[in-house]
Amino acid sequence: MICAIIDYESGNLHSAEKSFQRMANETGVGRIVVTSDPVEVLRADRIVLPGVGAFADCREGLFAREGLFEAIETRVIRDGVPFLGICVGQQMMATWGREHGIDCRGFDWIPGEVVAIETGDPTLKVPHMGWNALVNCASHPVLDGIKDGDHAYFVHSYHLKADNPEHVLGQVKHGRAITAMVGRDNLIGTQFHPEKSQQTGLRLIGNFLSWKP
Repeated sequence: MICAIIDYESGNLHSAEKSFQRMANETGVGRIVVTSDPVEVLRADRIVLPGVGAFADCREGLFAREGLFEAIETRVIRDGVPFLGICVGQQMMATWGREHGIDCRGFDWIPGEVVAIETGDPTLKVPHMGWNALVNCASHPVLDGIKDGDHAYFVHSYHLKADNPEHVLGQVKHGRAITAMVGRDNLIGTQFHPEKSQQTGLRLIGNFLSWKP
């Protein structure tokens, strides 16, 4: 089994590669490659898309690499291989990103839009940064062993507001409840960084590498 972590110069690739390689070694389910080569992506049995920064910048960086998104979409949507989006990699799964007054098309894999966090509490800061407890965790193979109250590491000012509540697999409270995880079929995304979330993140990574949707 080959798990491809997509390199388009947006994301903490060293940390992600280290965490995924650790869990690949522990589970014995395959090898991890960091790549921007569409041919290599087409061979992958699992695909991870990290992302850090602004929605539009990440999308532009991804689509600037000829054939890369097309290869990802072929494997994920046509062939149904498991996909994990992390942070902005998760947000780009939405229909629209709406940052700084700019409307930017997403992949439209999880219908919805990426909007600014509204805490409803002026004492709470945005960005939402640091450790926070997950709430309303769904029953899902990738979340096996992960429950309400487990902590994960967040750094974000926007979140994915899904059109279908069933696509929301977990939330986090920062004043109001905001999206922490989304998914459907062979797709899953986390707003938090599993590679920085210690045991919670490592468990999720291990589950993803073993997942057979």
